[in-house]
Amino acid sequence: MGISDDAVEIRARGWRTLAALHGIIETELERALGASVDLSVVEYTVLDALSRQDGWHMRMQQLARAAALSPSATTRLVTRLEDRGLLTRILCADDRRGIYTELTPTGRELYEKAHPIHDETLERTLGEAVAQPELSPVVHALQGTSALT
Repeated sequence: MGISDDAVEIRARGWRTLAALHGIIETELERALGASVDLSVVEYTVLDALSRQDGWHMRMQQLARAAALSPSATTRLVTRLEDRGLLTRILCADDRRGIYTELTPTGRELYEKAHPIHDETLERTLGEAVAQPELSPVVHALQGTSALT
C-alpha cells in the first residue's frame, strides 16, 4: 500500500467510526425522545432550530439545511408538525413564493420538555461511547478534548 493508499484508508476508517457513533447516538435519541415526548430526532431538530430564532421565523430553505433534509422532505415534515399544532407557516409579505415557519406556543412547550431529555441522552451516550477505544477519539474530538486527558 502506498502513502496515498494509507491516507485513503485512514480517512475511510475515520468516516466509518464517525458513522458508527452517529448511528449509536441517533438510536438512543430516537428511543428517548420517542418514549418521552413522541418526537423523532429530525422532528426535535426542527423544533430546536426554530427555538433558536428568538421569536422570529425561518425560511423553509433554511430549515431544510438545519435539518439536513431535502426541500420535499422538509415540506412533508413541516406539514406533519403543523398538523400536530407544533408550528405554523407564514407567507412572506415581500415574496409570495417565500414561506416562513415558526414554533407555536404548543411547539415551544414541547421543545422545552424535550430539550433536557435530548441533552441528557446525548451526554449519557457520549459518556458510554468514550469508553470504547475505537470511538473514543471521535468523542473527544466532538467534545473538544484530548484523548490523552
